[in-house]
Amino acid sequence: MAYIDGFVIAVPTANKQQFIEHAQHFDALFIEMGAQRILECWSDDVPKGQVTDFWRAVNAQDDESVCFSWIEWPDKPTRDQAMAQMGEKMKNDPRWDPAKNPMPFDGKRMVFGGFEPVVSLGRP
Repeated sequence: MAYIDGFVIAVPTANKQQFIEHAQHFDALFIEMGAQRILECWSDDVPKGQVTDFWRAVNAQDDESVCFSWIEWPDKPTRDQAMAQMGEKMKNDPRWDPAKNPMPFDGKRMVFGGFEPVVSLGRP
């Protein structure tokens, strides 16, 4: 059964193109490690709520945009194996070097987690 990693981040709006380039670079590496599909989404219609919302979840500022992303893995073991390999890849594979490909956002405010799908609808 598929497994999903989900992410919500605040990205300086001025860094939109840098975010896209950063995502394209690292998403390709996740595909190499077994991810089936990755979506990177830039906020378009994200309302501010009365009690909670995406903006507050990542402490987004007025000059930032909220991004919502997910990685679809074929199953949790594939995802777990990929995550276990990341530390080694960051040491030995220059494509993973965060100094060469810095995040264009504050990673400390990222909200993320792994999810097991319980309902899946769609068309082939």
